[in-house]
Amino acid sequence: MKILMIEDNKSVSEMMSMFFQKENWDASFAYDGNEAVDMFNESANEWDMITLDLNLPGKDGMEVAKEIRKVSKTVPIIMLTARDTESDQVLGLEFGADDYVTKPFSPITLIARMKAIHRRNENIAEEVAKTSSEKPVEENTEGFDINTGYFKLNSNTREAFLGGKEIPDLTPKEFDLLKTLSSKPKQVFSREQLLEQVWDYDYFGEERTVDAHIKKLRQKIEKVGPQVIETVWGVGYKFDDSGVKAD
Repeated sequence: MKILMIEDNKSVSEMMSMFFQKENWDASFAYDGNEAVDMFNESANEWDMITLDLNLPGKDGMEVAKEIRKVSKTVPIIMLTARDTESDQVLGLEFGADDYVTKPFSPITLIARMKAIHRRNENIAEEVAKTSSEKPVEENTEGFDINTGYFKLNSNTREAFLGGKEIPDLTPKEFDLLKTLSSKPKQVFSREQLLEQVWDYDYFGEERTVDAHIKKLRQKIEKVGPQVIETVWGVGYKFDDSGVKAD
């Protein structure tokens, strides 16, 4: 992978540089927000992963994430932050982060998160390519692999619709989360199961990663229709649109 690590603490960057070298990853480092945006824009299509500290000089991590997302909607961003509050985590996701790791963090855990996100993105790309080759447009004009009448989801185009209205601005993780839940209506998924299936890594105690994504996903769903993701208290979440009538 080609990594851009945006981190103003040089000791953290030096530490992670050693771990990146062990993985044979090509890593570059930016130490303030303005430098980070410039470095990203110089070769925007070449980066495979961004790690982004929230507290940066020049331009903070939230602003950097917004600038990156103006150029690329898909490059994975993992936020590194000493802030451990739900509002900061949700805000980071809203500005385009795929995941977050709170400081102090284990380098091994961060490497595992990066590998999992990269592996899943590669799998998605392979699935899209395979679907495109197997299902020509003229033979499959809709291509919805989930269709309940009210809810429709197309994995090839990565679009989801409620009552005929597209759920807007789904991030890659939000789409994967929605697909996982809706593929088995009424089945309750624990947070641990969702971490394994959507983030593709073992449970590290980061339940709030799931909760923050669910919160943002629900907000987007409610823009176009009634809520179809339910909380099962003490267990997890489920998708259920059985009480909604299709138009």
